[in-house]
Amino acid sequence: MATPANVAAMNKTSGGNNAFHNFNNDFAHIQDPNERRRLALAEIDKAPFGWYHVRACVVAGIGFFTDSYDIFAINLVTSMLGIVYFNDSKSHGTIPVNSDTAIKVSTSGGTVLGQLGFGYLADVVGRKRMYGLELIIIIFATLAQALSSNSRSISITGLIIFWRVLMGIGIGGDYPLSSIITSEFATTKWRGAMMNAVFAMQGIGQFTAAILALIVTTGFKGSLESASKASTCTGVCQLAVDKMWRIIIGFGAVPGCIALYYRLTIPETPRYTFDVARDVEKAGTDVSAYINGKAEGHPDEIARVTTMVQAAPALEIPKASFKDFVHHYSQWRHGKVLLGTAGSWFFLDVAFYGLGLNNSIILAAIGWTGGSTQYEIFRKNAIGNLILVCAGAIPGYWVSVATIDTLGRKTIQIGGFALLTILFIIIGFAYHHLSGHALLALYVLAQFFFNFGPNSTTFIVPGECFPTRYRSTSHGFSAASGKVGAIIAQVVFGPLRTRGAKPGAKGRDASPWLNHIMQIFALFMLCGLLTSFLIPETKRKTLEELAGEVPGTPNYDPALTGGAAHRQNSEEDSQPEKNKGTDSA
Repeated sequence: MATPANVAAMNKTSGGNNAFHNFNNDFAHIQDPNERRRLALAEIDKAPFGWYHVRACVVAGIGFFTDSYDIFAINLVTSMLGIVYFNDSKSHGTIPVNSDTAIKVSTSGGTVLGQLGFGYLADVVGRKRMYGLELIIIIFATLAQALSSNSRSISITGLIIFWRVLMGIGIGGDYPLSSIITSEFATTKWRGAMMNAVFAMQGIGQFTAAILALIVTTGFKGSLESASKASTCTGVCQLAVDKMWRIIIGFGAVPGCIALYYRLTIPETPRYTFDVARDVEKAGTDVSAYINGKAEGHPDEIARVTTMVQAAPALEIPKASFKDFVHHYSQWRHGKVLLGTAGSWFFLDVAFYGLGLNNSIILAAIGWTGGSTQYEIFRKNAIGNLILVCAGAIPGYWVSVATIDTLGRKTIQIGGFALLTILFIIIGFAYHHLSGHALLALYVLAQFFFNFGPNSTTFIVPGECFPTRYRSTSHGFSAASGKVGAIIAQVVFGPLRTRGAKPGAKGRDASPWLNHIMQIFALFMLCGLLTSFLIPETKRKTLEELAGEVPGTPNYDPALTGGAAHRQNSEEDSQPEKNKGTDSA
């Protein structure tokens, strides 16, 4: 017979540190798996906010800091690559447009693969096994980029593209993993703020990239002042620029190394242990040596098998399978939510990444481009980007963190899309009548309402509104839809911006089609507004309630949970039929 001590030993899972407490082991002595599940999840949902949650946000947020840093840094680095590797009579120190676009798009391409692959694997093999692996990929690929150089057989463009695709896979994996792990460990009351704080680290990553570019520029001031422009930056100037881009790229691996230990030692989330692994003794993703029944007291095989047999039919949550996945999302009440999260993210990212097409014009308008020496050119570019990040992006992120659990996700997303539609209509139709400062003001407002709006909520909602067994896959699919939109913005709208431009044109004349692109983005924002009505409001609701697993709540779906209440109702319904047959006899 299985004693409580034996049951506790067999049901313990591995992992746990100061940032991620192992809640499952607190209730390992309880034999009923449904009761153990309820108590463990209630402990998480009702826990008061404390430093434990702050540490968890920092560990998860460092991944997004690194992601954003690496993506933003390449915008500053490509001009340096032009000086180092394309300083010839043909390119004159400027990287070719095709090479520049390919390097930037390669990261998004890899990100799509990572979001889909890691999202699926986190649901199959567990969050614990996958978390940290994506950070290892990012660290390795980042260092490889910083150590790359061209040769006779391969160009620097090809090498950078290869390593950035690999880095993109790691970045893509961080989206679903950090989102769902934070979501499944967060307290219900402040879950939105915790997830948003993780995502808001993107703004800090962008800020750090610009700061570091300014620091290295100042550090090599003497060498950079020896050249007046990119084409004359040779000798010591070119050597300094070669060191600069490697330092900027390589620094992206430092924060990841700090967070790696905590990611590799997290416990499996109790929700995955109960809902997907089904039995803690069989969950190879989150169970240690106790899986073989050789725990404290060395329980015999009969006791172990008896516990497994008794627990399996008692679990109320449906088992994950391809058939169940298709059945779940073929129902409109569930399929529309996936359509809403994926569609909103797609429409958002087309315009979010496309807005960056304005950067050179905005910087010129505020006087932070050009210069008499290469030092001034790099310095102004770094400071200009710093101004743009601080003016709109960072405030938007943190205003969203402060209000998302009071205003609600759906309210912020719909309001953000509505305001962005108006802003893009103004920029698009009044583009040639706007002064540089007016364009700057509209740009800052757009950045603010992107981040205090759909850019934050499209990340948060997919980590909350899906059932545990498909949460990571669904989040990965939604995020991949967004990155497809980003690729379209870079590949299609980037070249379209310069359509009809005359050779040597500068400023607004270099982007004659930009006003039409902004008009198209207004339409995308309107489409995002419409798809936002498909998502539920997730504010202050438990993940189980949102998944329709809690009896007595508006979302409750007996067919989905297959719960005891549903089985009891079925038995009660069948009882009169039995009595009727007996009476007839």
